[in-house]
Amino acid sequence: MRNATIKHVAELAGVSLKTVSRVINHEASVHERTREKVQRAIDTLGYRPDPSARSLRSTRAHLLGLVYDNPNAHYIISMQRGVLSVCRESGYGLQIHPCDSSSPKLAEELCALVQHSRLAGLVLAPPMSEQPELIRTLADAGIAFMRIISARSDPQDGYPCVYVDDRDAAYAITEHLIQLGHQRIGFLWGGREHRSSGERYQGYEDALKDYGIALDRKLIVAGDYSFDDGFRGARKLLALKDRPTAIFGSNDEIAAGVLAAAHSGGISVPWELSITGFEDSPFSKQSWPALTTARQATEEIGRHAAQRLIAGIEGDAHGKPADLVNQGFSPELVVRGSTGPLRSAPKRKR
Repeated sequence: MRNATIKHVAELAGVSLKTVSRVINHEASVHERTREKVQRAIDTLGYRPDPSARSLRSTRAHLLGLVYDNPNAHYIISMQRGVLSVCRESGYGLQIHPCDSSSPKLAEELCALVQHSRLAGLVLAPPMSEQPELIRTLADAGIAFMRIISARSDPQDGYPCVYVDDRDAAYAITEHLIQLGHQRIGFLWGGREHRSSGERYQGYEDALKDYGIALDRKLIVAGDYSFDDGFRGARKLLALKDRPTAIFGSNDEIAAGVLAAAHSGGISVPWELSITGFEDSPFSKQSWPALTTARQATEEIGRHAAQRLIAGIEGDAHGKPADLVNQGFSPELVVRGSTGPLRSAPKRKR
C-alpha cells in the first residue's frame, strides 16, 4: 500500500495507535503475540516509519551520522550504501557529514552535530576513526559511535570497531608480484593520515624482506589516495634510470593514475610494467587492462558497522547492553590483466 500510515497499521492489526508506536520503538512492555501481529501488518502494508518524525515524538533519536574525510568517492559511496541499507531495515535515518579531519575543532564540531541533529550515534570512517584524542572526547561526551579502522587484529582498546587487515592483503599483492619474477617493485603511498596507508606499506616491506629483496627507497613515493598522485608518482618512478618492473598503488585510483602514466609513456602493461591497486573499485574492472587488486568488502563493512552501532544503541535503551565482539575483515587478492611475468629488464635511459 502506497503512503501507508501508522493509522493504517493500527486498523489492520486491530490495536491502538499507541501500541503500534510501542512496537516501532521496540519497547519491552508489548506482549510478543501483539508485537508479531503489528509486525505482520507493517510488512503487509509496506509501512516505513519516518525517522525524523519518530525522533520528534520520542525521547530517543532514530538518526545515525556517517562522518568521513576521504578523497576516494568510490569508498564513500560504497560505505554510505552499506550503512544506509541497515538504517532502512531498522527504521533509522542517515545524515551524511563530510568534514576536515585535520581541523582542531573537529571534536567540538561532531559533538554539536550530534546534539543539534539529535543523532543516536555516529559511524566514523578513517581517518577520524583512528584519532585517539577524538575518540576519547566522543566517549567522554556519552556519544555512541562505531569506528572503521585499519588493523591486523582487534585493538582491544575499549572502544568498538570494525577492523580491516590491510597489511596481510598488501603482503599478498607484493608476494604475487615477486612470484611473477619482479624484484624492482615501486610503492605509491596513500595519505599518511590514514592508518591503512602505513599498514599497506608494511605489508609491502614485509614481503620484500621475507623474500630477501633489498628495500630501495628510490622506489617509494609519498602521495594521497588520488588519480593525480598516482600519475605523478608513476612518472617519477618511470623516469628512473633503473625503473621498476612493477608498481603497487595503495588504492585503485592511484593504480589508475599509474596505468595512465604508462600509456602516455608508451609503456605496455603488463608486458613491460605490472600494476596493482587495492580495494576493487568498479573502474578496476573497467580499465584496460583490468587491474589486479585486493577486494575490500566496503559495503559489507559499512553494513556491519551500522548493525553493531544500532544493536548497541537499542541495547542501552532497554537496559540490556549488547555484548558485541569487534569483527575483522580481510581483503582478498584478485588477479587480473594488469600483472604478468617479468619478461626482460627495462632498457636503461642514456
